[in-house]
Amino acid sequence: MSEEVKIIERQKIPSGATMLFGFPDVGLVGVIAASHIISELNLKEVAYLDSKLLPPLIVLHEGLPHSPIRIFGNHDVLLAVSETAVPADAIQPIMRTLVDWGRNKDAKVMISMSGIPVQNRQDIDKLKIFGAASNPSVLKMIQDKDVEVLKEGYMVGPQAIIMHYCARIGVPAITLLAQCFYNYPDPEASAATLKELAKITDIKVDVSALLEKGEEIRLRARDVMRRTQKEMAKMKKTQEYDIPLYVS
Repeated sequence: MSEEVKIIERQKIPSGATMLFGFPDVGLVGVIAASHIISELNLKEVAYLDSKLLPPLIVLHEGLPHSPIRIFGNHDVLLAVSETAVPADAIQPIMRTLVDWGRNKDAKVMISMSGIPVQNRQDIDKLKIFGAASNPSVLKMIQDKDVEVLKEGYMVGPQAIIMHYCARIGVPAITLLAQCFYNYPDPEASAATLKELAKITDIKVDVSALLEKGEEIRLRARDVMRRTQKEMAKMKKTQEYDIPLYVS
């Protein structure tokens, strides 16, 4: 675990759970999906992240202070979620620390939920969800579950760090990427992601409330989206529109 980043456990952590990640990114897909899972499954905070690399802020809920990056869970699920945009220069140590922590808890697989921006998003009614994996066996598993694989492309941001680090240290990992708006909160993309998550895990939640509250969520998430845009620009997030060039 990084000396710059510490995870403080509030209670005994279950082993062998599925670990999910929802961090601010395009469309806030992962954050919105994570928030809905916490609500639907009534997950409780089990740990939180403490780091001087984060801005000097706390999050107030019911008048009490909380870290902006927390881990919620039960016996089957651990979910790391951030309620603030993570500074670009802090993403590497923070995500690696979270992965290392999850590995120490024997998490069976790590799944990041995010989006992939599409320029004609407003014209798409049925959103596609793409998947990528940290090794061939996990990739085959999601293909067998009818997840469309993102065969070529770029990933930028928290999910890119998770995928690269998990591949390097041999931890099974999956990234689910929903077509979404680049700079506009997209609860419909989050709902589509949760439906895809249900295909590859036992984590199943009703998304009807999420869709019904779409406009309310968009309004509440505007400020987080604005701050996230600034950090995405530093990470050159728009590169995900590009097509990779391979030279043999």
